[in-house]
Amino acid sequence: MKNGGQVPEGYIFACTSKSERECFDRMLFATSRVYGENVLKIKRGDVLFLLNLDTDTLYGTFLARSNGAKDIVPEAWKGRYPYQVQVSHNGKIYSVEGAKKVLSMMRISWHDMLNEEMTQLLSRYIENPNGSLKIARKNAEKKLRLETTTLWDYPRQNYGKTQKGSNKYAGVTPAFVIYNMIKRYTEPGDLVLDPMAGSGTTIDVCKEEGRRCIAYDISPTRPDITQNDARKIPLADASAEMIFIDSPYGDNINYNDHPDNIGHISAETDQFYKELEKVMIECYRVLKPGKVVGWLIGDQWVKKKFTPVGFRVYECLCKYFDTVDIVCVARRSQTSNTAIWHSRALRFNFYLRGFKYLFIMRKMVHELPVERKINWTQYSRT
Repeated sequence: MKNGGQVPEGYIFACTSKSERECFDRMLFATSRVYGENVLKIKRGDVLFLLNLDTDTLYGTFLARSNGAKDIVPEAWKGRYPYQVQVSHNGKIYSVEGAKKVLSMMRISWHDMLNEEMTQLLSRYIENPNGSLKIARKNAEKKLRLETTTLWDYPRQNYGKTQKGSNKYAGVTPAFVIYNMIKRYTEPGDLVLDPMAGSGTTIDVCKEEGRRCIAYDISPTRPDITQNDARKIPLADASAEMIFIDSPYGDNINYNDHPDNIGHISAETDQFYKELEKVMIECYRVLKPGKVVGWLIGDQWVKKKFTPVGFRVYECLCKYFDTVDIVCVARRSQTSNTAIWHSRALRFNFYLRGFKYLFIMRKMVHELPVERKINWTQYSRT
């Protein structure tokens, strides 16, 4: 029990068969930056579990001997898992096989904090796997997931209980895209820059996730967006930890009436890409080495002509950044996603735009070697 008789909260750490021994030898549990924020919420006395992902075995219970922190033992696991907590045995240590099925039944993800009720329930079950497993499903909340593939598909622009940006804004950015970028590539307190902020989706996501945000737009839609042209960003060199930008795809949307709006230039012209390249140069200047920029862009098909906007933008980005990955973001909320437009696509034999590109690019610290030797692991098909 914590002070005052309060039941501790819980957390499930994960390991592999390779890293399990070090967990027990050091009595130290740890995770990567992606899930680090939850580890920082762990307080001394909280109940902990350890899940071996390879053997599908859950061990418990343990007690947090320290608060969750970063780099308690910096050299542990060669620095790969910096968010750590010191642990101690909470009496006898039990183990349960088939743990993933049990956690699925309880609607528990190993990287989420457990409330008091779920902590008690899992603690009792691991001590007596033959007992009943009563689950209060009404308390289960749907968690926003971190994407693990390069295909991202969410049905709505927004998530959660608070609005992020405005779904009435033309070309509004899907909030979950920014959420995934922020959770993967920044830490709490980091500075995120959005040079073309639109309705302010990046600001709202950053505020909810504990990141600082500077947002500019050539025609601001709200007071916390500063008026500025993205081709000249008023920030010092190497000052931002991440940049997110959802730029115009051409002149297909009337974002605003500002005469210098890049969205007034046709994507069928070279001038459009020259102006976007000026933005890329500024992004490179203000981004810290080793950090990433996420650039969301879509192609264009109009009046029987296809323009590969994404390919051309990616070609420009590669002049300044190294590619981390390319993500396909399904388009769900565009105005052409209606029955009449789907009918027209079939009738006149063309395709509606079904996805956007998310180019994740890194400002390199050092150049990669020209030649690399990769030892591929070959898996047999069964």
